[in-house]
Amino acid sequence: MATKLRTGGDDDLSENHEINVTPFIDVMLVLLIIFMVAAPLATVDVPVDLPASSAPQAERPPKPLFLSVKADLSLAIDETPVASNNALAAALNAATGGDREQRVFLRADKTVAYGDLMAVMNNLRDAGYLKVALLGLDGAAVGAAP
Repeated sequence: MATKLRTGGDDDLSENHEINVTPFIDVMLVLLIIFMVAAPLATVDVPVDLPASSAPQAERPPKPLFLSVKADLSLAIDETPVASNNALAAALNAATGGDREQRVFLRADKTVAYGDLMAVMNNLRDAGYLKVALLGLDGAAVGAAP
């Protein structure tokens, strides 16, 4: 950036009306670096000293029971198709050996309507299976009932 400070024979200095943005950019870059370094340090975990538990660790079921609701509303227990909603209770009893305390992992196609999924859950409740966990895309149980 070049400016002419003297004009001919005048001894008066001409005014420069341009803003020098170089120091402004330098300050902004320094602030950016400071915030980039300080931001990860600002996230502080809450330190909690948890007491030890003397309860025995709960054993996992040897094989989880998956009930799948497909896009065409057909049902399958693990990989075995279920004939109809009316045969669901018998198929669950056969798969669990009559153990109604076993958790049922329910997974449904994303195109299944909410009302249809609730009808399947009502059938599970009517069959006596009250421990139902809904599975999401990553396979994690969402809203698992105790």
